Parts: sequence; C-alpha cells; structure tokens
Amino acid sequence: MTVEIGMEAPNFELEANNGETINLANFRGTNVVLYFYPKDMTPGCTTEACDFRDKIQQFTDVNAVVLGVSPDPASSHQKFIEKYGLPFLLLADIDHHVAESYGVWKLKKNFGKEYMGIERSTFIIDKEGSLVKEWRKVQVKGHVEEALTYIRENLS
Repeated sequence: MTVEIGMEAPNFELEANNGETINLANFRGTNVVLYFYPKDMTPGCTTEACDFRDKIQQFTDVNAVVLGVSPDPASSHQKFIEKYGLPFLLLADIDHHVAESYGVWKLKKNFGKEYMGIERSTFIIDKEGSLVKEWRKVQVKGHVEEALTYIRENLS
C-alpha cells in the first residue's frame, strides 16, 4: 500500500549522517519536509540540497524541519553535508524500505539501462503526523520555494 494524502505518514527509524537513529515520530509537533533524492554529490541532488540549505531559516520560521533521505550510507551523507554546509539531517535508507513505504522506489531508465532507484519526491507531514502534501517526479528548479509556500499558506 502506498501512502496517500490524509493518511498517517509511515513511521521509520533510520541512521542519520551524525550517527544518531532518527525516528519520524519524534518530530510530532513540528511540520516535516521529508524529501527523497537519488544520490549524494550528483548535480540535481546537490542543487536541491543547497536550495533547502539556503532557505532553512524560512522553514524554521514556519515550524518545519527538513529531512533528506537516500540509499547512500551515513558516511556518504556526512561528506555531502560537510562539502556543502547542509544544516539538516540526511538519512540512510540503505535497504530502501522507507522509500518503498512512501512509493518512491521505482524502476528507472538512464542511457538505455533499467535499474531500481529513488524517484525524486517530497512529502509534507503536519504536526500531527499526517501526510498533507506530496510532490512526485520532482523537478528541482523552484521546488524548494514551492514546498515553503505550501507550508506558509496551509500549516503556519
């Protein structure tokens, strides 16, 4: 079963870049921007992460925390954070169970090859833990501003 708007967001525990185990339920009372991205240090993923970085204070101002998720290990996430000064946690979904529970682990095609991977997607989870907005097949340009605008207009 894939998540749908209005459902409780699937809870999870994942290792973060800082070595802590992060449980989604611990963020109740805060709006959560949960974004899934394919791979650390790649052009589109770097642009998206830096866009979130550049607007982090505006997300904080609307009681929102940003969490990034990819199949990369926590050590890779830490290097990504250090290289680009990312002020939010990146979570290691190495076995892609969380990506599957959110319906973003998909068959992808690139240069004629098929493989399984993350479909760039963002989910907004409200203070009660309900999924209130989703973007699938995200185009990076302008996306972070779109997510921020949604929270400002609907959840703050």
